[in-house]
Amino acid sequence: MTPAPPQVLTETAAGLCLLFIVLSPFAAAGLAIINAGLGRSRNAAHMLLSSLCVFALAAVVFFVAGFAFDGYPGGPAHEFFIRGKSWNWIAAGHFFFRGLPLDGSPASLAALLGMMSVGLAAIIPLGSGADRWRMGAACASTTIFAAWTYPLFAHWVWSGWLAQLGANYGLGQGFVDVGGAAPVQAAGGITALAVTWVLGPRRGKYTSERMPMAIPGHNAVLVLLGCFLVWLGWIGLDCAGAILFARAEAGRSVLIVVNATLAAAGAMLAVAAITRFRFGKPDASLCANGWVSGLVASSAGCAIMPPAAAMIVGLVAGALVTYTVELLELHLTIDDPGGSISVHLIGGLWGVLAVAWLGKFPEGAASGQWLAQLAGVATLLGFVLPLTYAIVRVVNRFLPMRVAPEGERQGMDLHELGAGAYPDFVSHNDDYLQR
Repeated sequence: MTPAPPQVLTETAAGLCLLFIVLSPFAAAGLAIINAGLGRSRNAAHMLLSSLCVFALAAVVFFVAGFAFDGYPGGPAHEFFIRGKSWNWIAAGHFFFRGLPLDGSPASLAALLGMMSVGLAAIIPLGSGADRWRMGAACASTTIFAAWTYPLFAHWVWSGWLAQLGANYGLGQGFVDVGGAAPVQAAGGITALAVTWVLGPRRGKYTSERMPMAIPGHNAVLVLLGCFLVWLGWIGLDCAGAILFARAEAGRSVLIVVNATLAAAGAMLAVAAITRFRFGKPDASLCANGWVSGLVASSAGCAIMPPAAAMIVGLVAGALVTYTVELLELHLTIDDPGGSISVHLIGGLWGVLAVAWLGKFPEGAASGQWLAQLAGVATLLGFVLPLTYAIVRVVNRFLPMRVAPEGERQGMDLHELGAGAYPDFVSHNDDYLQR
């Protein structure tokens, strides 16, 4: 998307955009519930409180410093020049929203959407660190992510040099990501991968021969309920992003809702079909992950794809989830209880690449689009991943991220919160088996 002068929204469009942003916390709530249901019952309250804490902290840090580095399309920014062309690399805003009119202007709506988006991205890694990631360490990691990593990359995607690849280098429309598949989903998934590498697998997950043991989630009802909440929040994120960053007219929201729903449905049905064929019965937790992965993959091109293309994106995303979960767990010994890496990182990368092949652009305006999308993927894997891993390692050096073995055996609820989520009727048969 080529940067343009500051956008002017009609009163109707601004009001509709605000409504969509207000819906977006449902995505965070749904994701937190899914992560809690996929973990052990003795860690459920800890997961939900951790989700609320990192969301709140991310929003506050983004208010204090993040938006100053993120900015908005057409806003003030620092630039560098190569061969006479200006490349935008970081916003030049003020801390604490100083000078930002909170009046429904595009800048104020972008700031509000950024608070919600960075909060959602901060929740994603909690699924990978489930049952063993200390809340204090999660908050420390979130602080750096919300203050620097997310704002910097989000700026590149929607305002900076990635968005300028079209205007300055002739690569299609520049990097296109309408709803945040790269800065929100894939960046959150990269953090999940880094956290999982540093934490290591849960106790009892692998035998001495490195064979994985099944540790099923404790509540499939919560997991499937979370899918409906995530869907509602995703509609808000995608529609608000389309209005603010893709300059879509308000009426385009109908197409976005249709595309998001079809992608989620296609991904979930693909997972159900694959697991039924392979195992004889559909797998509820994988179906839930497929549903979310379809929403993730649809985000990048939700406003510029025909519905049939969105359905294809979802079907592929569902298949990718099914097989990448197995690849990570069985062959790479990566323990990801919530499926965050497969859902958000792999799904986000697929969605970004799918824009180049399935997006509908003006005639003659898509030449080199796949290179622009590939540049975004390369930036994620070549810059954001090493940076995030280094940050997580530093946090772990000064604030150990993994709970003590006794805390993991006892449960995060009792060890860190002093009370369980289900004190009256849940017992743990494996409490004394894994020493």
